[in-house]
Amino acid sequence: MNHLKFWVVILCASLINFSVFAEQTALVGGRLIDGFGHQPIANSVILIKDGIIQQVGTVDTLPVPKGYQIVSTEGMDVLPGLWENHAHLMLNGHSDYVHWDKAYINRLADEIMPASAVQLLLAGITSARDLGAPLDDTISVKKRIEDGTIPGPNLYVSGPFLQHEAYPGTEQFRWGINGVRDAKQKVNKLADAGMNIIKLIDQDKMELEEAQAIVDQAHKRGLKVIAHSHRPNEIRRGLEIGVDNFEHTGLTTSPEYPEDIVKMLKERTATGRVAGGPLFWTPTVEGLWNYPATVANPEKLDSQCWKRGLKEDTITDIKGSLEHVGQLDYMQLTPLRKPTLKRKIAQLKDAGVVFLVGTDSGIPAKFHCQSTWNEMAVWVDEMNISAMDTIRAATYWPAVMMGVHEKTGTVSAGKDADIIAVHGDVLRYINLLQRVDFVMKGGVVYKSEGVPVEKNLD
Repeated sequence: MNHLKFWVVILCASLINFSVFAEQTALVGGRLIDGFGHQPIANSVILIKDGIIQQVGTVDTLPVPKGYQIVSTEGMDVLPGLWENHAHLMLNGHSDYVHWDKAYINRLADEIMPASAVQLLLAGITSARDLGAPLDDTISVKKRIEDGTIPGPNLYVSGPFLQHEAYPGTEQFRWGINGVRDAKQKVNKLADAGMNIIKLIDQDKMELEEAQAIVDQAHKRGLKVIAHSHRPNEIRRGLEIGVDNFEHTGLTTSPEYPEDIVKMLKERTATGRVAGGPLFWTPTVEGLWNYPATVANPEKLDSQCWKRGLKEDTITDIKGSLEHVGQLDYMQLTPLRKPTLKRKIAQLKDAGVVFLVGTDSGIPAKFHCQSTWNEMAVWVDEMNISAMDTIRAATYWPAVMMGVHEKTGTVSAGKDADIIAVHGDVLRYINLLQRVDFVMKGGVVYKSEGVPVEKNLD
């Protein structure tokens, strides 16, 4: 295609309403950051048919065949759809867990979780790991997203947490473990229900045999094991039993990880594929780092984006719970934890773990429509992690961790057409991701020029 013809095609494309889903679509003209970490591809062309990427090239090397609807991405950075690796769809930012769990436990499947899902999708999250919710509600929401009844990201789910003993009042989404047999039975129940992940916490409080049985049975059934890392012994035990992915930075106000843990991490990361692949870590630092800024300027809590899909009484309840955000008991240690984060991130990075972008989205004052880009911006602007590495931690590496990199995680031939685009240079200005202009999942456009495509969201 010569350049004159190219610009004629682009002009025509600008007249097309690309809220209409075409079986054959060509995204033409943008700079492609494809997820593999190499030099971005200028003036890219991406051919999509029936929701699958057929070919990737450039304006000069890949003509658009007849029959393809052309969508201009000129002036945009084009990326794989983002992953949110630590979401709680059953939560929506309310500050009082005890109240929320009682008041909304019967509204999760019909209101709360679908609202969280669509908010994530419109923020450019085309895949998400939902780490903790009642089993039946999780099954229902996942199934409805998969069959197109409700919009949302591809969900990889854990259902209820497994822990030593469930906290009172949380038994529907936290399951206590009582012995090796019980551990195996609960893993099997989750696997039989179609869960992808075992969410393990308080593993240091379990008997070693119980915790080991959970990991071994999960791996036998093809499930990944994700574990908390709040306490030193949680990490030590997690490494001992072979978890796949640690969550959070933990250790409250301790200035760094103990030397023996760092040594254990380096020994684990040195084994690589021999131990089943990289050791993954989802640090979830943004909520801690930015909390003082939220207290100083809580205006972002008034954003309309987190209200989508929620009933008026729910919105009023959430807003009321955050009226004095600087006084939340949940956050009182946070200002003391913030100064420890850079050191802990540096230790983990030096130890060779592979980072994943995740946020604990849904916890107090953290909304699904804001959390992921906030985390990515803190990594780049404060934690000395490059924009390219941060993008890969939100695209390529999560797909590898979940064993689905043959179908998603990069913009390449044969993959699902999960693609986002933003106006501007995200490698220089990562916070442009706060306004994702274009969202496509499975070849369907859910957001165009920054505006939700309502006919595809109904």
